[in-house]
Amino acid sequence: MIAPVVTRAGAATHTGLRRSLNEDALLAQAPLFLVADGMGGHQAGDVASGTVISGFAALAGRQELTVDDVSFALARARAAVDAIDGTGTSKAGTTLSGVVIAAVDGVGYWLAMNIGDSRTYRLSGSVLEQISVDHSVVQELIDAGELRAADATKDRRRNIITRAIGAGSTGEADYWMIPARVGDRILICSDGLSSEVDDDEIHRVLAAHEDPQTAADRLIDLALEHGGRDNVTAVVVDAIHVSSRPGGAGGNGTDDDIDSDTRPRAEAMGGMR
Repeated sequence: MIAPVVTRAGAATHTGLRRSLNEDALLAQAPLFLVADGMGGHQAGDVASGTVISGFAALAGRQELTVDDVSFALARARAAVDAIDGTGTSKAGTTLSGVVIAAVDGVGYWLAMNIGDSRTYRLSGSVLEQISVDHSVVQELIDAGELRAADATKDRRRNIITRAIGAGSTGEADYWMIPARVGDRILICSDGLSSEVDDDEIHRVLAAHEDPQTAADRLIDLALEHGGRDNVTAVVVDAIHVSSRPGGAGGNGTDDDIDSDTRPRAEAMGGMR
């Protein structure tokens, strides 16, 4: 039986130019395409991100997943991260963003999820949209009309997140069910990419390179060319066949080093939700 969404994918990650440890982790194996960004400056950020990705990897190889599959895996991942040993008051933590392949009445869907400020985008036709919503202080300020989106990348609070897996957070993930279409291109990335490369540049790269691996590699290169201040990860996923009805018929259906890294709101502002 054919999967509800048949994909091809490319993935790349880099430590960046200012760090000695890559705390990002990724999974790019159908039906899961995920990026986790462990929190630097905390105990075992790399262990936290790796723990979450390893937990979800147990679901790889299935034709499709449900919201329950994902929420149960996320609950197990949260418990595993909370159990990571450490000393002091800081706790290991990580973001998580991405898509899994799902179906509704035999029709192929992207099930997107997000917790933290790693991002998921979709390029459909000529339109690039950010599917995920950042769980961050600057996003809250933008939503409240207190900060212009154009100023967000330069704001000193840009790396303070309001939800995470671990790090003392109990904030829940957001989920979206999105009908998949042949030709969809999904990008999942850590903030090491989105903080260095603007959406217009991301759009140009995704539109210019047919091969998803080439696109992922080029995005990493751009982040490094623009400073590479953080770990940077990109997963690019293309929908090459989408089931449109039951039975599987196809459809088209320094201080800078600290400031540039993800930090939970609890550390920087005294309270995480």
